[in-house]
Amino acid sequence: MMLSLVKITAVVAAALLIGKLVSRLKLPSILGWLLAGMLLGPHGLKWMDSGILDALWYQNTIHVLECAVGLMIGTELVWSRIRKSGKAIIITTLTQSLGTFLLVSAVFAVLFSLNGISVYLAFVFGGIALATAPAPALSIVKEFKTDGPVTRTLIPMAALDDMVGVVVFFTTIAIVAGNVSEQKLPVYMIAVVVVLPLVIGAAVGVPAGFLLRRERPEPVTLLLLSCLIGATAAAGYLCNTFLMPKPILNFMLMGMAFSAVFSNMVSPERLAQIMEAFNPILSLSMVLVILNLGAPLDYHLILGAGVYTAVYIAARACGKYFGARLGGRITKSPDTVRKYLGLTLLPHSGVSLVFTGIAVSVLSAAAPENAGIIQGTIAAAAVINEVIAVVAAKKGFELAGEFGHVKETKADCRPDR
Repeated sequence: MMLSLVKITAVVAAALLIGKLVSRLKLPSILGWLLAGMLLGPHGLKWMDSGILDALWYQNTIHVLECAVGLMIGTELVWSRIRKSGKAIIITTLTQSLGTFLLVSAVFAVLFSLNGISVYLAFVFGGIALATAPAPALSIVKEFKTDGPVTRTLIPMAALDDMVGVVVFFTTIAIVAGNVSEQKLPVYMIAVVVVLPLVIGAAVGVPAGFLLRRERPEPVTLLLLSCLIGATAAAGYLCNTFLMPKPILNFMLMGMAFSAVFSNMVSPERLAQIMEAFNPILSLSMVLVILNLGAPLDYHLILGAGVYTAVYIAARACGKYFGARLGGRITKSPDTVRKYLGLTLLPHSGVSLVFTGIAVSVLSAAAPENAGIIQGTIAAAAVINEVIAVVAAKKGFELAGEFGHVKETKADCRPDR
């Protein structure tokens, strides 16, 4: 384990260096972290080999860090800030999520029917496509200190988008499994996968609110918050291990729920103090979570990417962009939200690989050829899309004019500003 820790430390140092070099090109540092993960992971130089990535201690550490990253979302879900824009965020989330599902499913239904492939597979592709990985966009928000209508819409939308994605994907895969596979997924799993992370996070968030409400020295605040994040992740691990047939609970969602609860129980000034103390840990957590997204991606797949991969990337991008644009038009959102929010919703890899693994396990016995199509297409798309998506997300914030707007205090961040 000591050697593994040394390797991970070296990988983090290399990622930070590559991130700095990439930022010199006026690109987000996260792109350097992703590239470092791919180059130093099991498909590259193997500094982070499969032995490390599959180790239980490593996976549990990543879960804790995902909980920590969830604080970037949850601490923005303060009711006094989001009540005026909540309806617009919900409508836009539904239009871009369901729009992506419908467009990707329709495009692949036509493509598969022309090629004699089972049309139900198109809906599996649609279910995988609609979810967004929030960490890359949140990293850009943090690095470039973005603020404005696009940022304030994106952050709460990241949580809702995950929930919609889970519901649609598991509903789709349950229907498909019930018709073509012996491995049936119980219907209750759909609700459990969405609700249980929120319950776990909220259950720890309530005592956290009482403990963190009173002003304390910064080291004490940091220790308390770190222990509470660890408790949230530990509760999630126990439920994931002993209650779920597969370990599929979303730890970032747990961190989001945990922090949303305590953020509504403390004063805006106290919340700003808490997050200022936690910022160094949050930054490190972000680097490691992004590295973990990049490490499983096999960049060699770029050379073998085919028509399905190109169609998937293009259809998903169109669904996200025009779905967000439609939602912005319906809700009369600011012009920048209509034009550029869709660009910030393109990152996808972590979620897509989890969903792909579940779909492949469901179909591998009954329809191995279809499982192979899913695995090959999404794996190649994850690599190519993530590089494109990070650049597009950064450009979206830039075109919206939201770079460099440092928030003075959390209390000043009004959704209608």
